Amino acid sequence: MPTDSQYILERIKQGCVMLSDDEFVIDRLVKYFGNGRIRWHVEFRGHRIELTTSQLKKQPAFRRKILEQAGVLPPQRAGASYRRWALDLRKNAIELPWRDRPVDADFAIDRLTSHGDGRWTVEYQGKSIKFTSIKLRKQVSFRKRMLAKAKVLPPELAPSAYRKWMDWLIHNASEAAPVAGEASMTEKSWLDDLPELAGWQNEAPPQGTS
Repeated sequence: MPTDSQYILERIKQGCVMLSDDEFVIDRLVKYFGNGRIRWHVEFRGHRIELTTSQLKKQPAFRRKILEQAGVLPPQRAGASYRRWALDLRKNAIELPWRDRPVDADFAIDRLTSHGDGRWTVEYQGKSIKFTSIKLRKQVSFRKRMLAKAKVLPPELAPSAYRKWMDWLIHNASEAAPVAGEASMTEKSWLDDLPELAGWQNEAPPQGTS
């Protein structure tokens, strides 16, 4: 059986796609604990890739796992650079109990996009759900809106875990391409379809007199 490095070299010869540092951005790393074990799941471009602590620490093993399951090869880093990167990744991991299976195994957003001025879009299974910065950072509001608009209830995280996860998403958010007329879009027009998040209530129209 080829070593990790031999496997990678062979795939490079076959023309596998190697990503640059800017192109390889992990959505999040989840640390699952329970039953005396620690499991790590890397979420990347819709893939959920399980690794051991050893595989996460060793660059050839990490690159091979991503290549096998996501079909792309992460960039090669210098040894010390990779160790720092992997350490920072583990420090920012979301910690969740494993139980019989990952508690959030069926929930992973596809992308978070920034539209500027505190406006965001969460993309989930073909749906685009609008948020403001304030409400995006409030777990209750996030779960409520995802349930209303995407018919899915995200797992409830510990407050610190939710903050870490959301900080991670925002740090890695995409920037929306400019759209004609968007520069003049006001906060009110952005929130027209979500009065409950803006704190507005739709008032009943006045009754006409006969």
